[in-house]
Amino acid sequence: MIQILRALPGAAELEACFAIRMAVFVTEQGVPAAEELDELDATALHVLALWNGEPAGTARAIKKTQGLWKIGRVAVQAPFRKFGIGKALMQGIEAECPGGAFILDAQTHAIGFYERLGYAAEGPEFMDAGIPHRLMRKAASAP
Repeated sequence: MIQILRALPGAAELEACFAIRMAVFVTEQGVPAAEELDELDATALHVLALWNGEPAGTARAIKKTQGLWKIGRVAVQAPFRKFGIGKALMQGIEAECPGGAFILDAQTHAIGFYERLGYAAEGPEFMDAGIPHRLMRKAASAP
């Protein structure tokens, strides 16, 4: 069973979010550790996905302007992939930002995943931490 929690500053859930990001992005994908955790984490909205009570995935959102959020650091640990956790994370973080429009920098291999959730790719491919990405956007939903 998937449970999505908002991870509050100083809480164990937030530390679990950071641990998942380090496992997925640093250990698995080779992103430099110094680039993974950043100053934006202090003000970002973080969510944690639990699979049968175990920390399985995370995502964060940063408010860019009124009504526009940038989602990032979407990560699901390898043993928990293919259970719908990524979709639940995205739905959970979007629910925390009602009426908002969203942008994200998607790793190119994940573009199809985000397209199925209503995002559209735009602009050219670019490199971030040595990994190809594209900007994606989703319009605000009707109130």
